[in-house]
Amino acid sequence: MKQLKNEILSLAEHLYPLQVKWRRHFHQFPELSDQEFETTRFIRSELSSHGIKFLPLGLNNGAAGIINSRQRVAVGIRADIDALPIFEKTRLPFRSRHEGVMHACGHDAHTAILMGTSIILQKLRSKIPGAVKLIFQPAEETPPGGADAMIKAGILKNPDIKMIFALHVDPTLPTGEIGLRDGPTMASVTDFDIIIHGRGGHAARPHLGIDAIAVASELVNSMQKIVSRETDPLEPVVITFGTISGGTARNVIADEVILRATARTLSPVSLRRLPGLIKRTVDGICCARGAQNDIDFIAGYPVLTNDRAVNRIYRQCYQELFGDRKIALVPQVMGGEDFAYYLQKTAGAMFRLGVRNNKLGANKPWHAADFMIDEKGIYYGTAILAQAVFKYFESR
Repeated sequence: MKQLKNEILSLAEHLYPLQVKWRRHFHQFPELSDQEFETTRFIRSELSSHGIKFLPLGLNNGAAGIINSRQRVAVGIRADIDALPIFEKTRLPFRSRHEGVMHACGHDAHTAILMGTSIILQKLRSKIPGAVKLIFQPAEETPPGGADAMIKAGILKNPDIKMIFALHVDPTLPTGEIGLRDGPTMASVTDFDIIIHGRGGHAARPHLGIDAIAVASELVNSMQKIVSRETDPLEPVVITFGTISGGTARNVIADEVILRATARTLSPVSLRRLPGLIKRTVDGICCARGAQNDIDFIAGYPVLTNDRAVNRIYRQCYQELFGDRKIALVPQVMGGEDFAYYLQKTAGAMFRLGVRNNKLGANKPWHAADFMIDEKGIYYGTAILAQAVFKYFESR
């Protein structure tokens, strides 16, 4: 195993400059969810040149490579490839060339890491007693997300994935460290839109109309009572209205308002209850004010629950590769991740990869317009994921 460890570290070090080049390419040319056509083409082109074959999933974008396809048992490694609708404010020489689109969550690094990991495993494939599926998944940022589509396309079958690995860059952890947490780690996501239908009129004669803006204001405030008075205070719930739009002029009663919102929880019980509580609140307030409504529960992600045994593999790999360093216990967060869908079907976990470097300014939060990473984290993430594949088959 020591020789294999040294091979992995040597290959990871050799591939690192190329991975940085890939990551910067993705950062310059980001693509939004379900629009990752050029990103997919680039991934397939680069990895095909290294002898990696791809599965025909029948999806518009995203890709799934495979190593040792004739084996009956597989492990999976997943990376998300989409960007966000954010105007980048960094001064990086490779900043986004697509105005209003930015890799502000590290998916460019995730993709480069999996590409490098793929090449290492391809070179060492004769030593892997099983198959490896390399999942480059679209649309993580936008529910219903790409994970469910890839599962329905059969990514977990033929050969069957028995364990799945993933990572996420973390700007709170210094480069060279990783973070783990067993059990529920990231929140479920319930996205919903509300349209309030009132009745327009003159601003000076409000009694002759039904003011959709007034109803919307009351609704936003009342919805927080679901959090403070109708859920267990030991089970965190967040309801956030991200956009609200309506009205045409200052002296006109608005006849329609559209609200777009998201609800998050770490509790499966609260997840089941939230849609009913939201609808009851919307219906009740609209009824009281004489308004009508349409509510659309767009999609959701389940709670991301990490498997303890998979985290144990990450821990062992990190310590074998880089010595007995500190491994952080990361907190639960209310952000969502559709990697949770895979974890409903098979054993798996997502570890946090440190990319914080204050000297570089790599210390901004996810989804910030000036988000950046310390690219040295790519080396650590690549080595750990490659080692994890061998550790799984060693432990069977």
